Amino acid sequence: MTETAVCVGTFTAVKTLWEVRIHKINEELQKEKEFRQRLLLVWEERAALAKLKEKVINEGGRAILRIEEEEWKTLPSCLLKLVHLQEWQLHRTSLQKIPQFIGRFHNLVVLDLSRNSIESVPKEIGQLTSLQELLLSYNRIKSVPKEISNCISLERLELAVNRSICDLPPQTRGCEHRKALVICT
Repeated sequence: MTETAVCVGTFTAVKTLWEVRIHKINEELQKEKEFRQRLLLVWEERAALAKLKEKVINEGGRAILRIEEEEWKTLPSCLLKLVHLQEWQLHRTSLQKIPQFIGRFHNLVVLDLSRNSIESVPKEIGQLTSLQELLLSYNRIKSVPKEISNCISLERLELAVNRSICDLPPQTRGCEHRKALVICT
């Protein structure tokens, strides 16, 4: 009987040891998988940034991001490394959303996102106090946030051929004091 008890005890101890080892190996494999995923994200971000940098041109002393007829449904956060940009020209890129981090591009003078698939304008657009032209024609925009009235330098706002924009925020109506705010809907 004692031999059976010793055998069962030994078996249980060996089983527990193996379970602990298997658990540790699984944890290590999970950590390695997470590390590889992070590494892949870093690599993809660097590749996206390199691709974006290729699209930056200097024209008339302005740093312009110009992308046309390429598939960019969303803009990567690595774009924040190019906050010096003064102009975005993204046409026919199938862009669906203006990123919320748009407000960090304080040097933007022209934001031309015409001919995309944008459905809404984030309220962060109001942080672009140097913005002079906001061109959003040929999208799917239904409304414009009231914060757009914070764009104190805005001279031109184009919203032609969008999803029935019924009305602009009342705050834009009080912009007559600006020298030439042209609103095209």
